[in-house]
Amino acid sequence: MLKITDKANLNKSFNPIAIKIVSDTPGRLRLRVAPENRKVEKMQHIANFLTAQPHISQVRTNIHHGSILIHHDHQTGTLSEILETLKDIGIIFTDITQGQTEAASGISHAVIDLNQRVERATNGSVDLRFLFPLGLGTLAVRQLIIKGLQLEVIPWYVLAWYAFDSFLKFNTGDR
Repeated sequence: MLKITDKANLNKSFNPIAIKIVSDTPGRLRLRVAPENRKVEKMQHIANFLTAQPHISQVRTNIHHGSILIHHDHQTGTLSEILETLKDIGIIFTDITQGQTEAASGISHAVIDLNQRVERATNGSVDLRFLFPLGLGTLAVRQLIIKGLQLEVIPWYVLAWYAFDSFLKFNTGDR
């Protein structure tokens, strides 16, 4: 936890700091700071500025995890007031992704490469976003034919749901 120091420099301007709201419950707000902004001076500046606000009772920071925990009087201070206060010091609210491990990155690249190969092999008519749900759907039908409606290891309806759900997730939104 950082100590509160140098309240005279609370309005000192900083470059924009990317933050994500992790949780918001009455009287308590948890924020996550982007990895590139997890520096002592930046988080200290945020903690100092927030502590100086009358409706905020406590601010705790964890630089290693990039976490800022704000305890506030939810009767007198609303979430929108706290967010406006943060925007005043250059906070930008955004979706922050945590860094991938080397293994996760390798798997992602391998799947992307495989998907591109499948698209080239089929002249763009089929890709993994179609083949994966199709494969799960085929397994669902196979389980239904062989096992009937038994509720055993992996029932047909679970595979059918995964086929439907993955098809929707892979084929909606931006590509």
